[in-house]
Amino acid sequence: MPYPAYVSVLKWLTLSLFAYVAVVLVAGVAWGEALSAIVMPTIAFTGDYFTAIVAILGTTISPYLFFWQAGEEVEELRRRKLARLRRNPDEAGPELGRIRMDTLVGMGFSNLVALCIVMAAAATLHLNGIDKIETSAQAAEALKPVAGEFAFAVFAVGIIGTGLLAVPVLAGSAAYAVAESFGWPEGLEKKFREAKAFYATIVVATIASVAVIMLGLDPVQALYWSAVMNGVLATPIIILMVMMARNPAIMGGLKAPRWMIFISSFTALVMGLSTIGMFVF
Repeated sequence: MPYPAYVSVLKWLTLSLFAYVAVVLVAGVAWGEALSAIVMPTIAFTGDYFTAIVAILGTTISPYLFFWQAGEEVEELRRRKLARLRRNPDEAGPELGRIRMDTLVGMGFSNLVALCIVMAAAATLHLNGIDKIETSAQAAEALKPVAGEFAFAVFAVGIIGTGLLAVPVLAGSAAYAVAESFGWPEGLEKKFREAKAFYATIVVATIASVAVIMLGLDPVQALYWSAVMNGVLATPIIILMVMMARNPAIMGGLKAPRWMIFISSFTALVMGLSTIGMFVF
């Protein structure tokens, strides 16, 4: 099944994640305290604190997204039979506008839901003394103010939907990176016989993930430390991307503007300092 068709069905399952938004609205959140903490967070100079910051940043700005979105946009251009934008600057404006809007809307909703998950967990689990989540059943407890006895079912729908969407993204991003490194044919639009090595990489990555779970590792801890690794790896990748984005030999007339370079560089600086803090404190 083509990936766009696969996504068009499964994306509706992720609407269950908006249950966390409903929880925030009904759980009696102390809004003054919550908003104050968002704007002026308390900083603790400890290794655990900076490790958590790196994990949050690694979840938001994950290295696999760099490969995934770039690969998908290239496939989109091929699917619509558009030439490379670098060679056709006249077509770049509308396409970059579409990409920009897609990114802003996607990141806006994902960060809104993520923030609501944090606040819902704080107003339900943490308020009742639960500060260590080891199973999905415990995580589902945060939905009880809205879903009641159906909390686990609602949580299951969301985690299955996001999981089925995420597996091709995570494994696919690795396949794009490996295929591009070795010059192999790539793309989820291709048939298996047209990109055997590309799809083999996806299979190997997926099987390796299953093997990790079969070893009996704590899945919540595994997610946490993978987010930490993403945060550490993202910094040098962002620096390399900034250098590439400003290089006219690579980007032609479409090199990134100064304001974008400034924001990206500031992001790399914050992530780099957080990583240093993780090891120093």
